[in-house]
Amino acid sequence: MKIVDLSKPIQFNKKDPWFMRVKIKHKPHAKAKWLIRFLGLPFKLFPKNFIGWADDTIEKMGVHSTTHIDAPWHYSPTVAGKKAKTIDEVPLDWCYGEGLVIDMEHKKDFAPITKEDITNFLSDNNLSLKEGMIVLIKTGRDKFNGTEDFHKVGTGMSAEATHYLIDQGIKVMGIDSWGWDLPLPYLIEQAKKTENQDLFWNAHLVGQEKEYCHMEQLVNLGSLPYTGFKVAVFPLKIVGASAAPARVVAMFDN
Repeated sequence: MKIVDLSKPIQFNKKDPWFMRVKIKHKPHAKAKWLIRFLGLPFKLFPKNFIGWADDTIEKMGVHSTTHIDAPWHYSPTVAGKKAKTIDEVPLDWCYGEGLVIDMEHKKDFAPITKEDITNFLSDNNLSLKEGMIVLIKTGRDKFNGTEDFHKVGTGMSAEATHYLIDQGIKVMGIDSWGWDLPLPYLIEQAKKTENQDLFWNAHLVGQEKEYCHMEQLVNLGSLPYTGFKVAVFPLKIVGASAAPARVVAMFDN
């Protein structure tokens, strides 16, 4: 079996914007010796080759700071009038399935991905959506991942395109941009300029009406074929959370 990692490394990066910066404290092996001594084991009884164990603490990391999957709870407290699922409530069978890449790398920055873009791509490549598939939107903007401009550039999904995927039975979808919608600073700027309250975050807000999850900050979608692989995207089981980091992988049978 061949496995392709679609997740970004979790590490401190000073170029990340402050709201997604990760801080991890790495503890050296030797510190564990003093912890064991404090718990009551005399130094003379330590194994001869025991130098201690390494340990690490995540001191700061938002659940949306790295490659992650958003739960319905992220978009709204309710979906179609019922309580939205938090990440620990998302069924695991949503998180594993046949994968399909939709190539939208040709889309220009700030041009939304439409339903027509998706149906044309599927038709041109003789592809079809199946219920339970995990759909990956390739924009190529993962090349900006780790730079100061990552959240400021790229295309993004429209509400109509998101509705379309859900209506085809897709529960989990993902993108290699910073977010699912058009870039956040651009949406804020355009909403203020046009005074249009329906412009902002409208792809995310599909989740008020229809239940689905999406992944953000995927990487390496360019190394995948359009079909012929499975996707696993199992989130950390954080009770009550709106999202969770996930090690997203594509798997190919030999």
